[in-house]
Amino acid sequence: MQGVIYKMLKFWYKRAKTGLVTETNELTIEQKELKSAIKKRFAGSLTIRMVDSGSCNACEAECNALSNPYYALERLGISFVASPRHADVLLVSGVMSANMYHHVWDAYEQVPSPKWVITIGDCTKDLGVFEKTFAIKGVDLPVSYHIKGCPPTPEEIIEGLLEFLRS
Repeated sequence: MQGVIYKMLKFWYKRAKTGLVTETNELTIEQKELKSAIKKRFAGSLTIRMVDSGSCNACEAECNALSNPYYALERLGISFVASPRHADVLLVSGVMSANMYHHVWDAYEQVPSPKWVITIGDCTKDLGVFEKTFAIKGVDLPVSYHIKGCPPTPEEIIEGLLEFLRS
């Protein structure tokens, strides 16, 4: 029994001496600026409806990373919603295939005014290798801002959202 108590005391002494070893959860300068801009422009809450209009899913994977504990976009006031009726911004990725064309326009029309469209990824701009394909319509929505990259990193997406809010 004394050996167990000794081990526990040794453990607690070492822990008290070492202190906290986890990462700090402080916001970066860009994240603080983004949170401030959202607070001013959207009363603290920006909701995004992401629509894949025919992409390779790389942009979606990077946007999913924004929800992990490292980036934690929710703490900045940004959330992704399932319904366009609850969204402020429509985030469109992909080349806008013929099959998705009407669905994307339907989602756009369901977003309440005022509404903004942000495109993400290089294929929404130049259509990539699908440029001369009969099944591709291309994004013809009224785009407010474009986040470039193939795919853009989570940091680039955060910077793009910040640039959108500045404009």
